Amino acid sequence: MSQVPAATRALRVLRFLAGQPDPVPLDRIMRACELPRSTTYHLLHVMEEEGFVVHLADEHRFGLGPAAFELGSGYARQEPLQRIARRPLADLVDRVAQSAHLAILHGREVLYVVEERAPRRPPLVTDVGVRLPAHLTASGRAILARLPASQVRALYPSATEFVERHGRGPAAPSALRALLSDTRQRGYAVEDGEVTPGLASVAVAVLDHNRHPVAAVAVTYPDDSDADGLPEAVTHTAGLLTRRISGTVTPPG
Repeated sequence: MSQVPAATRALRVLRFLAGQPDPVPLDRIMRACELPRSTTYHLLHVMEEEGFVVHLADEHRFGLGPAAFELGSGYARQEPLQRIARRPLADLVDRVAQSAHLAILHGREVLYVVEERAPRRPPLVTDVGVRLPAHLTASGRAILARLPASQVRALYPSATEFVERHGRGPAAPSALRALLSDTRQRGYAVEDGEVTPGLASVAVAVLDHNRHPVAAVAVTYPDDSDADGLPEAVTHTAGLLTRRISGTVTPPG
């Protein structure tokens, strides 16, 4: 326990509530956070007064309040992940002499938010602000492979949701499921010529404290170049970013 135990307990409760899909009863919070009932109740009461928790009296449940949303909005405005990622991505480029980028999932697309170009390497379509179909990119596949199966099904309920670029890549939910299963077992995602002919990529997801994929680190390289060591280098950088945002690094499988 820290030197400020009340703060530690309050943050523990907020972190637990943030990881739940719906408001939860007092007993469940108490058990999950390993706190006495009276302590849990008093913490929730104070956080409710400050707007970080809402009490749904009719349901006897507690959920996150508007002040917690404001914290999340502030996090997004400050772009801390992008700031944190720039130096590790630059180090990754120096290490492998290939271009690297950081992407986030936005619906069925990935949005590229950081780009580090290697000298004398071919131009890429993955510039900052560019969106590409997630199921065709290594970055998108790395993130999708870490999502719950139900969320992937909701994103890709039928073949009509699969966009083509060069006639390659999964074109149906069953093909995507098989590809994501392979990605999980391997521990990293790959694509070869499905975004740009002649270029291939390898990517690994960055995970938050709930093991939820918040982004992916990827390296793109000419498909006729030596890719030895790239998965390990990308995995190292993704793990570094995961730890820097207090996430949990998980093994393949």
